Amino acid sequence: MAATFSDSSSRGVEQRLGDIDVKALVENHYFYPSPLSWTDELLYFLLLDRFSDGKEYGGFCDAEGNAVTARAGERTTPLFNSLTDAATAELGGWFEAGKHWCGGTLAGMSEKLGYLARLGITAIWVSPVFRQVTGSNDYHGYGIQNFLDVDPHFGTREELKAFVSQAHAVGIRVILDIIINHAGDVFAYQDNQRYYYFRGEEWPVSGYRLSSGEAGSVPFREAPASLQSGAWPLGAVWPEELQLPDTWSRRGEIRAWDSFPEFLDGDFYTLKDINLGDALRDPFAVDDIERRIREFRPSRALRALVDIYSFWIAFADIDGFRLDTVKHIEPGAVRFFATAIHEFAESIGKENFIIIGEITGGRTYATTILEATGLDAALGIDDIPDKLEFLVKGWRSPGNPDTPEQEGYFDFFRNSVLDNIRSHQWYSKHIVTMLDDHDQVGVPHKFRFAGDSDRSVRLLPAALGLNLTSAGIPCIYYGTEQAFNGADRRSEDNSFSDVFLRECMFGGAFGSFQSSGMHFFNEEHALYRFVKEVSDLRREHIALRRGRQYLRQVSESGQEGAFYYPEPVNGELHWVIAWSRIFAGSEYLCAINTDTERDLTLWVVVDNLIHAGKGIMECIFSTDAIQIGESAPITPLNGSALKIRVPAAGFVVYR
Repeated sequence: MAATFSDSSSRGVEQRLGDIDVKALVENHYFYPSPLSWTDELLYFLLLDRFSDGKEYGGFCDAEGNAVTARAGERTTPLFNSLTDAATAELGGWFEAGKHWCGGTLAGMSEKLGYLARLGITAIWVSPVFRQVTGSNDYHGYGIQNFLDVDPHFGTREELKAFVSQAHAVGIRVILDIIINHAGDVFAYQDNQRYYYFRGEEWPVSGYRLSSGEAGSVPFREAPASLQSGAWPLGAVWPEELQLPDTWSRRGEIRAWDSFPEFLDGDFYTLKDINLGDALRDPFAVDDIERRIREFRPSRALRALVDIYSFWIAFADIDGFRLDTVKHIEPGAVRFFATAIHEFAESIGKENFIIIGEITGGRTYATTILEATGLDAALGIDDIPDKLEFLVKGWRSPGNPDTPEQEGYFDFFRNSVLDNIRSHQWYSKHIVTMLDDHDQVGVPHKFRFAGDSDRSVRLLPAALGLNLTSAGIPCIYYGTEQAFNGADRRSEDNSFSDVFLRECMFGGAFGSFQSSGMHFFNEEHALYRFVKEVSDLRREHIALRRGRQYLRQVSESGQEGAFYYPEPVNGELHWVIAWSRIFAGSEYLCAINTDTERDLTLWVVVDNLIHAGKGIMECIFSTDAIQIGESAPITPLNGSALKIRVPAAGFVVYR
């Protein structure tokens, strides 16, 4: 069962927004500056409940580089040993544990800052930290009951503030995952029944809940009614400004996830939809985003949410937000929120505060929303993670610059008249790229990159090499650097499928590789070392972060007319994929080998204006260390080309 906490855990937390003096928080205060460009950053996403409980020892060091050793009563969780600890937990109990709170904390996350800094991480994206509905199993953080408090499972507001300060001290920024579309299951519909969206009907409400599943005994109006009913701090919704009935859409749960306006006005499962404002509901205007934005009028609830999240920036010195479920938010509300938050951040010196939107619904929709609303970047675009993952696994095309179709991964990052984006670098600056994530929206049978086969485990360096040195803002999902292979291996039942993507780094009852009681902060793991080396390379060479990107033709023979862009044959492509990053007249050639069995040696085209068929390029990185330092002469083939070797399932960089 989920733990509950006493009123004392909310001491010092304001009940009303009106009780907060934001001006006092920002006056005479230095705030950590934004980066010049977020394309320079390497993000790391973690689920707070699944990351660290602070009891681990062995295998990692603290922020000062001192080895963390066992300590009676405090440091009791040893390092995982793949030879003896995998598949030792009883499957049923292990899986059941993954459905509930596991025990990760802010304090545990804070002490892993050295581990993350040495990995090369420069920004941590943290799952929602806010107080969840009392007694719920919303360990993921998306069912908020108090928008001004930190959930006591994780710690306190002061601990969040201390974590951000400590992160800044080691050069890491902090991005908070936030929600404006909905709150938790904070009220009950009439008779405590589930209601579903039907033609925009507004359904009757019994009242606010005192705890998860409670029948709704708190009057459905603002304080003092909620205070008199004993709702502070564990029941209803807070701050008080959100208790007005017009905060809520009250139209029941979404069933038709692509039906307008149901996907905007309905509840997100049992999570209650917030009425963000008056918006156009003409079905013939659904694609006229500019008109919908122009005619939108913000609600009191949306204005309160702007004040709430401005408070968190000021209070904890937050560097960016990841905005959840953008598809389900009216574009005018996104525009209003993004504009207000950017203005507040700029007012305290954060000139490049980032707001990353989770935008499902297709690439064209995502680019339109980004351009129209002022969001800074997008993730979750449905076909990009798919093409990144399965290109490396040899099941997708890398793309073809000679055709207008957006058929492969590299096609996303060139000029696209189809998406009305004419800047060559637009996607590079506005798309967050990652292999794994904790949702995998729209995928019924879920698995991490390495969760489908042993072959995929071998391809992880190639996949991470591609992610870290190709265009976009790269993000690593926690545990990928330790080769986590979470997967739903049940053959028929996909319920709770996402549980398998959310193993505990600290072990507990739900450790990765079906283990328990063993942690995974292993700084000697081969993949951790690989990410560290590539992130160091990326930091040292600006072209690998900001350079223009070109997919390159290859040839086995090097003969004129024999160069081509690789394409799958009979649905498979076990071959070399090569691309260049060009910046200020300097070219870097990167390549991966999607064949796990064979080293491949072949010719690759490079820029003829830079090289003119002469000179050399040096291997500055390879998964085969012997290769580093080798030179490859450039010859006048197909303009300019050089012959390179790419190790099986490997990754190389030439300069």
